[in-house]
Amino acid sequence: MSYLKFDKSRLVNLEYSLYREVLRSNRAGSYISSTISGCNTRKYHGLLVCPVDTLDKDKHVLLSSFDETVVQRGAEFNLGIHKYDNDFYEPKGHKYIRDYEVDRIPKTTYRVGGVVLSKERILVQKEQQVLIRYTLEEAHSPTVLRFKPFLAFRSVHELSKANMYANTKYQKVPNGIKMRLYEGYPFLHMQFSKAVEFIPVPDWYNNIEYLKEKNRGYDFREDLFVPGYFELPIKKGESIIFSASTEEAKIPSLKGKFTRELNQRLPRDTFMSNLHNAAQQFFVEQGKKQDLIAGFPWYGAMPRQTFVALPALSLELDQPERFEPIIDTQLKQLKNGLFPLVGEQKDPVYHAVDTPLWFFWALQQYAEETKNWKYIWEKYGKAMKGILTAFRNGTDFNIKMNGHCLLEGEADNLALTWMNSYVDGQPVVKRGGMPVEVNALWYNAICFALELAEASNDQAFVKDWEACPKQIADAFVQIFWNEEKGYLADCIKAGVPDWSIRPNMVIAAAMDYSPLDREKQKQILSVAKQQLLTPRGLRTLSPQSAEYEGLCVGSIAEREKTLHQGTVWPWLLMFFVEAYLKIHKRGGVPFIKRIVEDFEEEMTDHCIGTIPENYNGNPPHQGKGAISQAWSVAAVIKAYKLMISYSE
Repeated sequence: MSYLKFDKSRLVNLEYSLYREVLRSNRAGSYISSTISGCNTRKYHGLLVCPVDTLDKDKHVLLSSFDETVVQRGAEFNLGIHKYDNDFYEPKGHKYIRDYEVDRIPKTTYRVGGVVLSKERILVQKEQQVLIRYTLEEAHSPTVLRFKPFLAFRSVHELSKANMYANTKYQKVPNGIKMRLYEGYPFLHMQFSKAVEFIPVPDWYNNIEYLKEKNRGYDFREDLFVPGYFELPIKKGESIIFSASTEEAKIPSLKGKFTRELNQRLPRDTFMSNLHNAAQQFFVEQGKKQDLIAGFPWYGAMPRQTFVALPALSLELDQPERFEPIIDTQLKQLKNGLFPLVGEQKDPVYHAVDTPLWFFWALQQYAEETKNWKYIWEKYGKAMKGILTAFRNGTDFNIKMNGHCLLEGEADNLALTWMNSYVDGQPVVKRGGMPVEVNALWYNAICFALELAEASNDQAFVKDWEACPKQIADAFVQIFWNEEKGYLADCIKAGVPDWSIRPNMVIAAAMDYSPLDREKQKQILSVAKQQLLTPRGLRTLSPQSAEYEGLCVGSIAEREKTLHQGTVWPWLLMFFVEAYLKIHKRGGVPFIKRIVEDFEEEMTDHCIGTIPENYNGNPPHQGKGAISQAWSVAAVIKAYKLMISYSE
């Protein structure tokens, strides 16, 4: 019995099925994504979306969708679904859906009269290949299946339009065809596990609409090319495999390959097994390089989010071997003490003041897990020293240590912290000067580096930095803390504190090395619990603020305005939980347990079995942003593991 359950009576209701998305990825960097109805609602949706290294570092939609038609006694029943203008859906295949199950992989069951047909999809783990298994469960008369591929061959960020430049010719391959609409792309091989007839009927299907893109204020109409259709007979009880791949498939091995791939997948029979499954989606292996995708469907690797998410996604899931290869990938991008905002760009931007300090925090979690302080200092000490020295001497964007030994930074038209949304080229929340979590991370980083250096007998480093922690702690409390208010200023610029109630002070309370005493930590958590905590994470601004925005809706600019003015971010939850349990210990477990268990609802909502990027600040806290985000999943895993550890 599957842990994930769906209301069978509502599967034919588009209000129910259009807003529940499915995502699966593989180690090769490919993914498949759609809705449980089968109707694509985003330009990012597709049955085979993969990186094309010959073009760029981006992902590209090769096969957008694959419509199935059941033909019996001359009658045709099309199981596909596409949206057109004026909320017109054609065909309306969703009305035949009778069941939707998700265990190791998704399974959709259709009923058409006396015909019951099931469909299961799986991505091959280390190849650019999707396999779909069709099984005719029931049939009372001869049955034929017809398949119509919808081709895009474009970047996930763009849309395809009918044109005269597309190469609409196909070439025959065993049990199928291969096509390549444009130069620079690989061929898409579309093949079956049994003999099939291909009938060429080339045509463009114009003005297919993507509902989510329309609602997000982006271009939302696309033309997709259909070269014709495949047709083959199928008997009751028979299964056939369809393969879409950038390489020619070996026909005799397709069924066995599907079974082998299926057996390698983790079951999704508990809350944690779903989170474990979700965590696996973010890891990518390209040759010897390993990396972590920040989120799906539109993000690539982002160093800040990698450092925050990686400890929970590897160490908390008993996979410590994943940690160092990904850290090593990030270190190759370190420049003058800073990491780029986004990884692997032609012209990377280096202005994130907090990212190098999250690098220290990630190593700190690794050290606590492995207890191998000397090894970590031997391997990563040079990079750590380089970052600390760069910050002390001053690096780009006026990021430097000031006379109080605190960190400050300032740059025109740039946000230097994680709160980095922009409207009309200007940061919504600039936070120039001294941000509170940056200085808490700075204090923690130096203390941790001294711990490693002392364990490794690096006396030169100890002598150089040992006076800093007390200076930082004293200045931090004196400058950021307000006894009457009972919380920390969010940022201080030119001596002027910003007393907006934001979650960044919770990070300061949660650090292993915190400049705050227990009573101050407790007061901070009390304020955060009352004004920031929701069932989905922490708000980015208290609702009591005049600038609070509770709904992340509207145009691109309107959404950007809200992202750090009230929108809820799940990743912050791990720091609230850690700080709360440090204070309340076992007595705090029941409260944290309720928070963690609230996320079980998310397993069958928004994107199945995972956690999105953020949520509305106002109830009912609808999911927003990327449908599956690495540090969101990491936060819930970390919170769960902390809850268990304090329960014992």
